[in-house]
Amino acid sequence: MVSEDVLRTHLQELRRGTVVVASLVALRRPDYGYALLQRLTEHGFPVDANTLYPLLRRLEDQGLLTSEWNTEESRPRKFYRTSDEGESMLSRLLDDLAAVQTSVTGLIQGVDR
Repeated sequence: MVSEDVLRTHLQELRRGTVVVASLVALRRPDYGYALLQRLTEHGFPVDANTLYPLLRRLEDQGLLTSEWNTEESRPRKFYRTSDEGESMLSRLLDDLAAVQTSVTGLIQGVDR
């Protein structure tokens, strides 16, 4: 029987790449980090804040997200949004994700390619 630790590790590896896709999809609507964290969790992508914030900075550095500060509220918040380049990347990632799903389904069903 597989231990819970081994399972947790593999689930974490499986979700690591999908968090980028989920974030790019979710940030088609501008949002700030904490709200994104909650939204991802609500949709089955539990992410630690110590993982999400560096990811957001990396995606912004890569040009896949844009950001701006909202200083109108009592506490300034940085809002992120998927950029045009991010949309293009997301499209390619979603295509690849669909291809992976098709391949896995084929393996499960025993379909030869």
